[in-house]
Amino acid sequence: QVNLVESGGGLVEAGGSLRLSCAASDTVFSFYHWAWFRQTPGKQREVVATFSTDVGARYGDSAKGRSIISREDAKNTVSLEMFSLKPEDTAVYYCAARRGRIITSARTQPQSYDYWGQGIQVTVSS
Repeated sequence: QVNLVESGGGLVEAGGSLRLSCAASDTVFSFYHWAWFRQTPGKQREVVATFSTDVGARYGDSAKGRSIISREDAKNTVSLEMFSLKPEDTAVYYCAARRGRIITSARTQPQSYDYWGQGIQVTVSS
């Protein structure tokens, strides 16, 4: 049983920054892929960023240039720093992990990930 627990969410003003962390009950480097997704009511879960052992960090269009995903082996966490936040960044954010390597096109798909955190709310006020 693998548990992922997100922390660091909350309310932030537009233009501000936030750092989310995902703590894992197993060593983070034992998972080939990590990802942060977000979801708003009535919409599908969308990728914010991924971190893969072979290529490192990659970003979804909505977060490109405004976020940094990091796998912090010493802390056994995966973090997502977000900058210049906008009200449209308001969502529930989820971390996800997968042990086995998958093709590039599958890495942004929620169904590719086996382990999920419970989600954490991020609200950006205008």
